[in-house]
Amino acid sequence: MTDTTDPHLILIDGSGYIFRAFHALPPMTRPDGTPVNAVFGFAQILERFLSQNVSTHIAVIFDTARTTFRNDIYPEYKAHRPEPPEELVPQFALIREATEAFGVCRVELPGYEADDLIAAYAKAFEAQGGRVTIVSSDKDLMQLIRERVIMLDPIKQKPIREPEVLEKFGVAPNKVAEVQALAGDATDNVPGVPGIGVKTAATLLAEYGDLETLLARAGEIKQPKRRELLQTHAEMARISLRLVTLDENAPLPCPIEDLRAKAPEPARLGAFLAENNFRSLAARLGLGDGGAPQRARPVESTATPEPSAAAFGPYDCVTELGALERWVALARDAGVIALDTETDSLDALAARLVGVCLAVAPGRACYIPLRHAGADMLTETPPQIPFEDAMAALRPLLEDPGVLKVLHNAKYDLEVLAQPQNGGLAVTPVDDTMLISCALEAGAHGHGMDELSQLHLGHKPISFDEVTGTGKARISFAHVPLDRATAYAAEDADVTLRLWHHLRPRLRPERALALYEQVERRMINVLAGMEQAGVKVDGAELARIGQDFAERLVVLEAECHRLAGRAFNVGSPKQLGEILFDEMGLKGGKKGKTGAYSTDAAVLEDLAAQGAELPRVVLEWRQLAKLKSTYVEGLAAQIAPDGRVHTDYAMAVTSTGRLSSTEPNLQNIPIRTEEGMRIRRAFVAEPGHVLMSADYSQIELRLLAHLAEVPTLREAFAKGEDIHSRTAAEIFHLDPGSVDKEARRRAKTINFGIIYGMSAFGLGARLGIPAGEARGIIDAYFAQYPGIRAEMERLKEEARMNGYVLSPFGRRLWIQNIKAKDAMLRAGAERQAINAPFQGGAAEIIKRAMVRVPMALREAGLKSRMLLQVHDELVLEVPEAEVEAAGAILRRVMEGVAELRVPLLVEVGHGTSWAEAH
Repeated sequence: MTDTTDPHLILIDGSGYIFRAFHALPPMTRPDGTPVNAVFGFAQILERFLSQNVSTHIAVIFDTARTTFRNDIYPEYKAHRPEPPEELVPQFALIREATEAFGVCRVELPGYEADDLIAAYAKAFEAQGGRVTIVSSDKDLMQLIRERVIMLDPIKQKPIREPEVLEKFGVAPNKVAEVQALAGDATDNVPGVPGIGVKTAATLLAEYGDLETLLARAGEIKQPKRRELLQTHAEMARISLRLVTLDENAPLPCPIEDLRAKAPEPARLGAFLAENNFRSLAARLGLGDGGAPQRARPVESTATPEPSAAAFGPYDCVTELGALERWVALARDAGVIALDTETDSLDALAARLVGVCLAVAPGRACYIPLRHAGADMLTETPPQIPFEDAMAALRPLLEDPGVLKVLHNAKYDLEVLAQPQNGGLAVTPVDDTMLISCALEAGAHGHGMDELSQLHLGHKPISFDEVTGTGKARISFAHVPLDRATAYAAEDADVTLRLWHHLRPRLRPERALALYEQVERRMINVLAGMEQAGVKVDGAELARIGQDFAERLVVLEAECHRLAGRAFNVGSPKQLGEILFDEMGLKGGKKGKTGAYSTDAAVLEDLAAQGAELPRVVLEWRQLAKLKSTYVEGLAAQIAPDGRVHTDYAMAVTSTGRLSSTEPNLQNIPIRTEEGMRIRRAFVAEPGHVLMSADYSQIELRLLAHLAEVPTLREAFAKGEDIHSRTAAEIFHLDPGSVDKEARRRAKTINFGIIYGMSAFGLGARLGIPAGEARGIIDAYFAQYPGIRAEMERLKEEARMNGYVLSPFGRRLWIQNIKAKDAMLRAGAERQAINAPFQGGAAEIIKRAMVRVPMALREAGLKSRMLLQVHDELVLEVPEAEVEAAGAILRRVMEGVAELRVPLLVEVGHGTSWAEAH
């Protein structure tokens, strides 16, 4: 047994383990139908912890009922917390059985929270001369930390002592409860003092010493608002302190002696595992089907390496069917595996599968070559399992709903495996480490696997270029020698699994779990379906548009030559700059490092605003030339044999969560120009169908009205008024009936400019007026709508304080350079902080709709399907007979996905082409 000269008590916060296990694993049931995924996950976590940590005493502490003595103090305490998921409820009792089966004492007491019991046991054990480790990441428990009482983060396996508490709260552990009493806690419905955050609370306590002294001397505080809040809410702060202070004198349901660590009874543990069908865990513990053990594991056994400590390789190259079958068995036992594919193309719909990678544990991965060839005509084909045989062995595993498959950028791999030439597999269920990272830290950094590996694991993976070469020397992955292919490919699966272990447990404590599970993860299959469906493009119409654009370009080019007084290459910035600034003598020319004048769009727009004709015509020529090359010639080249184009949606590129599309990029086609509408006419419906467009109306302005206290804006949206006309009337002091098109246009520019944090200079350029006049308009706008200015200042302060802002639905949107010393970088970050919640909120709303629309169409028995998502618009292909029903479903679902303080409005149209649908 362990050394009793150093008594050590480990107290495990059971609730943290339960919910971590429940949300980490897909649904599982035992033979009688009882759900057991949380039980299995809890048992795995507990077994792993016991094998890696040694102590003389140990207990798992559980909560009992939702109501405790704190509800007598404040009835609203935790009253808003949702009920646990229905499929988790029957697992609570089994989890308690699991604790006892592993030989660990379980502790609970009606009327008290687990945190109180942890506090009481820590005090009692410390009084006996022992030391205590509390296994939890719950910030409420940080008030207990002292010399002989520490916390251990169960996810990061890192100790939490006084320095970590100081970093989080700005005070020592013995002042944490007072900080929480002032700041409140929305999670537990602890009221606190409105307007007082953690940082301010720490500052006040440092100045006044303790909460009671602060409240008694609140009248001395110089800031009027803060003084008033503390005086008004003093009693609520005292109540809050009683709510957050843990009861160190709570009864001890089990005597300390009963908490002594001991090895589990093999028969009892084996029977429990057998009853719940946990065969893989029983096999790992040497308990077979619940009989006599083949090997017993004492509590104080040697610790196994942390996942991050396992070596990256060497990995197995699986070239025989028997070996593959053994790996499949290992994967089934693991329950959670990482999966990756190697292909001969980045086009998921056309790629041929070259190999598959599996990882069953950190450092334990394999590569299964499937279609490798020799390096050249003289090199023999390397040994590998015949493709059909290998896929037959893999199919049951990859389609097994009881084994969670973890991928990075899962959409690509799922589309590859779904293609008939690659086996036509329907892989399920899946987790995606790229999307988990994006849900946690959108905007903080990129979410590519290599970048995340270096960031979180401290490991630089082998790059694709290292194994395939670059440029003209690059070879197909099918020709990479198997040893190099294995080292590269299996490492990817290994890294993915390690990232999952590192990132997945953070979702719940960082409040990103709902976003990931309800939106981001569900979007994988939604987007994969849209990409595979594609949209029909009329090649003949594209050709006619291309011819027309070519003729217009010739005319515009001739006009440029006439205005310049000589022929020149309109597409040459160098020649254009010499004509504009040297020959024509226009003001504002600036040369770059190459010695050539800058002639970018901003320069030409400024010159055009000053009345120069040539820059205006060049701008028109450039736009038309770009449309011709990108959307006429580019689209024509991307029409697949099925007559459709299949865009690729990137899910983790933007900092706000918006989707972006590539090959072709359908999000940059001009919306309100005749040329843009011409291109949209080439997107057509199949015979007997129409294209239906459903577009959120002014969604970002509605989010602004939702977030900012602007009663008149909310009233206008509630009444369905023209918001731009209403704005024009109010800021220009016009009678509502006298607002003309120009006033409305200016108001519209201002409304949208404010959301993007536009400066007076920028607004002046948009409206064609001096910056001083634009500043006057902005001042008038904020005078009319002071709530908007207050919201903008709040967002900038939130970004400065936290490094991120929150979307209206709680997503963290990280803002780079918000504390930059460079004023221009900092100003740009502040504009981003202002705009991010609106773009991020709009992105989440339309994603929510995209998740729900296909389901609603199926439930209605309709064959309509989504094809495209462009900004705030969805485009569907709808049988003519379903137009009315599909339109009604779109409005109902899209307008009902979020409850804002103003109504969401969706405009629906349809036609034989995308242009007609608007």
